[in-house]
Amino acid sequence: MSNAIDPSRKNNKLSKALNAALNIQPNKIGVMVCSQRSPRAGLQISTFVLDTLKEFQKAHPSPRPYELSLIDLNDHPLPLYDEPAVPSQIKDSSQYKHAHTRDWSEFISSYQAFIFVTPQYNWGYPASIKNAIDYLYHEWADKPAMVVSYGGHGGEKAAAQLQQVLEAINMIVLTDFVGLQFPDRATLGKAANGDDLGLRVVLGEEDGRGAIVKENAQATLGEKGATGRVTGNQQGPLWAKESKELCTRFWELVTKLNS
Repeated sequence: MSNAIDPSRKNNKLSKALNAALNIQPNKIGVMVCSQRSPRAGLQISTFVLDTLKEFQKAHPSPRPYELSLIDLNDHPLPLYDEPAVPSQIKDSSQYKHAHTRDWSEFISSYQAFIFVTPQYNWGYPASIKNAIDYLYHEWADKPAMVVSYGGHGGEKAAAQLQQVLEAINMIVLTDFVGLQFPDRATLGKAANGDDLGLRVVLGEEDGRGAIVKENAQATLGEKGATGRVTGNQQGPLWAKESKELCTRFWELVTKLNS
């Protein structure tokens, strides 16, 4: 057995020690579950995104520390927008009329970047995430954001539309998104019913990037196309190549956050 020390782990420990000594507070990055359907696949897919990025984080220390956490819209119930004022004209959470808006404002303000994990419904994204976004304005502005979409075709149209909305509220939106395509109708049916998709995260052999393993399944994999989504028709573990793309895009997000 080798006694060699993994350089990435050593650097990670040094980075943590230095940040602790300087009392640098970690940036908070939220992975947002954009679906509120019941049943839904959104929670397990968002958890896969979160866990994959946490594994990636272990082998790729950042100059400034960051924390990843899940944001489930079901934990923050909001009625259809009911504030009398226009969000862009509000500068402080105390100016909102309703307690649910003040709570949402303060919660979102505590984060420095976001990963939106959205399904595609009829070529669009869910009304629930649009409503949650529209409640606020300045709380989102100037914060890095990336989109991960999923669906029978990978959610390309929903991702593009959501990116436009995020740009409209002055977020720093990554150009490329990651599309997770269900490989067959059976998997799509399980997702629609909220059944367990059997997703789990494993470390990549070469660089510690996450990969998804699903028993008895084949995926649609290939090279990244001009749309910014991973596409193709090679067979392999479900979403293995997409998970590497996810980590690549995530590191771009972290870089923007640190700049």
